[in-house]
Amino acid sequence: PLFLYHRHRHRYTPKIDFFPRPPTTAQAMRGRDSLLREFAAVNERIQAALDQLPYHDFDMPEEVQEQVALVHSQFKRAATRAEPADAQLARDLAWALSDDKPTVPALLMRVSEKLQLETMADMKRESVALHEMVISSGGEPEGCVDEMSSLLKKLKDCVIAQAPAAEAPGVGRSPSVKSPIIPDEFRCPISLELMQDPVIVSSGQTYERSCIQKWLDSGHKTCPKMQLALTHTSLTPNFVLKSLIAQWCEANGIELPKNKANSHDKKAVKSSDYDNAGLVSLMNRLRGGNQDEQRAAAGEIRLLAKRNVNNRICIAEAGAIPLLVNLLSSSDPRTQEHAVTALLNLSIHENNKASIVDSNAIPKIVEVLKTGSMEARENAAATLFSLSVVDENKVTIGAAGAIPPLINLLCDGSPRGKKDAATAIFNLCIYQGNKVRAVKAGIVTHLMNFLVDPTGGMIDEALTLLSILAGNQEGKSVITQSEPMPPLVEVIKTGSPRNRENAAAILWSLCSADAEQTMAAKAAGGEDALKELSETGTDRAKRKASSLLELMRQSEEA
Repeated sequence: PLFLYHRHRHRYTPKIDFFPRPPTTAQAMRGRDSLLREFAAVNERIQAALDQLPYHDFDMPEEVQEQVALVHSQFKRAATRAEPADAQLARDLAWALSDDKPTVPALLMRVSEKLQLETMADMKRESVALHEMVISSGGEPEGCVDEMSSLLKKLKDCVIAQAPAAEAPGVGRSPSVKSPIIPDEFRCPISLELMQDPVIVSSGQTYERSCIQKWLDSGHKTCPKMQLALTHTSLTPNFVLKSLIAQWCEANGIELPKNKANSHDKKAVKSSDYDNAGLVSLMNRLRGGNQDEQRAAAGEIRLLAKRNVNNRICIAEAGAIPLLVNLLSSSDPRTQEHAVTALLNLSIHENNKASIVDSNAIPKIVEVLKTGSMEARENAAATLFSLSVVDENKVTIGAAGAIPPLINLLCDGSPRGKKDAATAIFNLCIYQGNKVRAVKAGIVTHLMNFLVDPTGGMIDEALTLLSILAGNQEGKSVITQSEPMPPLVEVIKTGSPRNRENAAAILWSLCSADAEQTMAAKAAGGEDALKELSETGTDRAKRKASSLLELMRQSEEA
């Protein structure tokens, strides 16, 4: 009989937003009263729904009706039972968080005990949780983070003062103490071991470098965990996670895993697909062969460099990089394709990036991007993205004139070429000077065209690029001149969660300190769309939507 209720439950069940678990213990206690009030509100809504439930309309057995009535009575009882807040802890927290109150060790120890933050390991775990909260918020942490950081520092100082020797990491640890459990987020999804060199693939997932490299070298083109196609095979170091792992190791007295890259490099020659004689022959053909020999040698290196990391190391050590850079100027299109793609594959190994840049490759790669075949242009864009992972290279690539030809590829390339161009432009525009170059090169017009053409498959990339350009004054000015409000509001109404979030972020950048744009957004139907987003969007989208609604309210009152 209860299936009848499930069929009609939308008529009687109120909309309930589930509460995420507070990321830190201190934050949970700080927001305890607010959370209790929210739970009480949900309790009232469920009780009201049960009040309206027409039991007699359903042909339910008596025992089922009794069970429903029991649940109903429990909710009624909960409504009349107010759980008393921990007044003492609330007062202690208020005192500890106050900057103008003197430090009272006994009070801090009491707070520490209540929050179960009594050891340095506890403090470190809380600190890691706080870091994770900042990261997950997209760099826009809630206002309580400063308070929580201050409180943790005071508690840590108090714990150290009470037992400095006993809590020193790795000191006095009994052999009988069990090894700490490694947090899941610190484990590589492939090996399930603690990561020592975490890197990010294009899907956004993090892996241990050696593990994901073996996966890629085996010919796989998907993310092992998420099963998404990888748009490129570049690996970006995850320095934030690496720092958190180091903090966790220190807190638990664990020696940091040693990076074996150097010893790995030294042994590379022995485990590569070519012996020294074979590599020397390839280099000679690159250096002094006729056009056919150079084309064949470049193609062979392209395939070898794609296969595994050892090959990339050996090929670079054999002196291939400067020879390949010279072939970028070849009049033979196929040789040029092989050369730029071989450099792309070699650049996957971090140590090779500097060698490629030092060989003056960037201007020649930009020239291939301008005049090469479509395949050569696509791989040139991917190579520039790979090299731009190094921050100083972003400046060099932008100064070499890469932005305009990347925008051309973004407009007239194949679907893969457009994605490669968008990825490269995004990475380059992390540097402010390249944002100005992109805006001056006319990228905004093309991005707005992508935004109103859902069949083009570039809405995700357009919104991502617009969101980073809108943070620049020149970018903001040009975007506002392109009548952005109708398409942005439409995305907020109908787009994917991530696209709705980016559209709200762009709107927020355009409307901040600009009443005219705020009213334009409202006139385009933005108010209703934002109200809905403030309830159903991602956490960041909800914050942006709420801020925009407040701007609209202020504009009306002005």
